[in-house]
Amino acid sequence: MCSKNVGLNELKKEKDLFLQTTTYTNDELNNFHDGIFKRLFQYILSEFKKTDGNPPCSFVWFVTGSAGRKEQGIFSDQDHGIIYEVKDFACNQYFMNLGKSVSDALNKIGYPYCEGNVMSSNSVWCKSLEEWKHQLNQWLEKENWESIRFLQIFYDSRKIFGDKEYVQELRNFIHEYCVSHPTLLIRFMNNVMRIKKGVGIFGQFFVERTGSHRGSIHLKHTMYLPYVNSIRLLSIKERLQQTSTLERMQALREMKIYDEWLNTYEYSFNRILDYRINLFREAKTYEDVHYLYINQLTKEQRQEIKALMRNGIKLYHQVQRIIEKGC
Repeated sequence: MCSKNVGLNELKKEKDLFLQTTTYTNDELNNFHDGIFKRLFQYILSEFKKTDGNPPCSFVWFVTGSAGRKEQGIFSDQDHGIIYEVKDFACNQYFMNLGKSVSDALNKIGYPYCEGNVMSSNSVWCKSLEEWKHQLNQWLEKENWESIRFLQIFYDSRKIFGDKEYVQELRNFIHEYCVSHPTLLIRFMNNVMRIKKGVGIFGQFFVERTGSHRGSIHLKHTMYLPYVNSIRLLSIKERLQQTSTLERMQALREMKIYDEWLNTYEYSFNRILDYRINLFREAKTYEDVHYLYINQLTKEQRQEIKALMRNGIKLYHQVQRIIEKGC
């Protein structure tokens, strides 16, 4: 137990030092997060083997959410799961216990537990390949909001550790269902229609009026998610395997119908990622990186942020028309 704590302490120190002293791009930051994840998982697995033995079958540990999209900021919570090959009780117990060890370790080094419990310590996100297909099918068949939300979360998944392509296989499972049930895209679209506007028709910011973040705008809801959700919809429609929003845009632009008009939005999203990193270098908590204080911005920054918000809404409505026309 002592050796595990020492290993985790070293990882935490390395992570904190990098975030506090390094200048980085979005790609560099997310490559760093990936490296921490891989090393932590390998370390926990090696410790786990000492008491519980080798994994009883092949498996994949994946990340999802902002990690899956390679869009983590300076602070990020956990979003991950496990897919294992053999469906039986012993395998379930092994990987559930491993998932809990990984979740606890990530929390110790500064990745808080996911409030929505999207973690491999939760049986919903730790299953055999067969059980995952059954669960995805249930989510696809159900009409409720939570099922569509879970599908979208899984759709952004990306393998971090493992020698199988189970994540891609399950994403193809979703694609195949969509081909035979095209109206599913309408259900996906309806799930993300509630866009929180950050700017009005007269150019005024809609800031938080009360609470500890009074005078700020919620960057994630007003500027970031309209792009992420819109491009995910097109990715499902076009059966893409890419998980990052920028990689999805680049793959879509290889298709003639998307190339020219997506160019502007790709530039806008790059600028949003730049803002998420550069404006929050002094942030102290996970919550801090979601709120942007208007009075701390220059006049030029305010104008650009308004444009980025408006472009996000325009993108969403353009994608909405494409989805509705196709169904």
